[in-house]
Amino acid sequence: MFNPSKIFNSTDWLLLGSAVFISLAGILTMKSFLPEGLGGEVDRFFYRQIVWLIVAVLVFICASNIDWRFMRRTGVLVSVFLFSLFILVVLLGVAPIKGARSWFDLGLFAFQPVDFIKLVLVFILAKYFGRRHIEIANVRHILVSGMYSMILFLLIILQPDFGSAIIIFLIWLGMILVSGVSKKHLFAVIAGGTIAFCFLWFFVFADYQKARITSFINPLADLHGAGYNANQSMIAVGSGQLFGKGIGMGSQSKLKFLPEYETDFIFAAFGEEWGFIGFLVLFGLYGVLFWRIFEISKKGSSNFEALFGMGLGIILFSHFVIHTGMNIGLLPVTGITMPLMSYGGSHLLAEFLGLGILVGMSNYSRAVHKDTIKNEMVGMV
Repeated sequence: MFNPSKIFNSTDWLLLGSAVFISLAGILTMKSFLPEGLGGEVDRFFYRQIVWLIVAVLVFICASNIDWRFMRRTGVLVSVFLFSLFILVVLLGVAPIKGARSWFDLGLFAFQPVDFIKLVLVFILAKYFGRRHIEIANVRHILVSGMYSMILFLLIILQPDFGSAIIIFLIWLGMILVSGVSKKHLFAVIAGGTIAFCFLWFFVFADYQKARITSFINPLADLHGAGYNANQSMIAVGSGQLFGKGIGMGSQSKLKFLPEYETDFIFAAFGEEWGFIGFLVLFGLYGVLFWRIFEISKKGSSNFEALFGMGLGIILFSHFVIHTGMNIGLLPVTGITMPLMSYGGSHLLAEFLGLGILVGMSNYSRAVHKDTIKNEMVGMV
């Protein structure tokens, strides 16, 4: 039976509030007050994203009132993982959108499954490492967990979606680090990958392939080509100065000097309109968000809940750092969205779903029996 008071009491309002205000900051950045014909037509992003935010908040509320302990069942996770692989394989046969086979075109909107598959990988790794807490130092756990991640990584690279593939790698690497595996074994695996790349660079890659990689790493070396977007982004960030140009008045973004300002470069567009003061407020909101995620994770009733929360934090933090870095010219442009802020329904729904799952796990954690926790920590899949 519907119980409003239960929903109110079960919601982490600091977590939800910070997420909603971050999304509203992105929505306001999509609003234009420039004259029609110069920037007014871009308001379609503004109105659509409002609808997506409302739906996302409803998804959060529903997810936070579900007992997610069923996701610890091996059969459930295997089925979800295999379904995810099936979806990624099917995507390779669809018509490309913006040069990549990453979306299902459903007419009214396009759906990007990889945003939800990131959560699936976090569930898989949380289950895997949570059941091997005692014997985690064994090198085979790096290799087996890496196999799960590598399958997803390769299918996403084939789309091609290099940005999402990087996030998949960072999810695996981050959860490896927080799970307590042997750092010597991890270093050996990374060293092996570095040696393999060096071999490919000197003996396999053609000159044009090396040029593409070099251009990707240092796009500013070609300001009229690969470095154009990065250069315009830095101009937008710098032009905001202390207080910004005002909401909807960003000339770099609204006059289209900065391409994809509503997605890949929303941080730069925000900085142009809100300035350095706006950045301080935005970083404060993200600080509250990450603090709540990791606080809830620390209070997880089992390794599974704690590792899921850490994995969710890794997803959002990786997006935040990479997006910010590429907007200020410190990292290559990879097409990674700003979490909760960039335009798009798929990533917004997935992010609010992940936050809702985390709160739901916290709400039902007291119902986990101590014997179940003990068996989870020492048992085997």
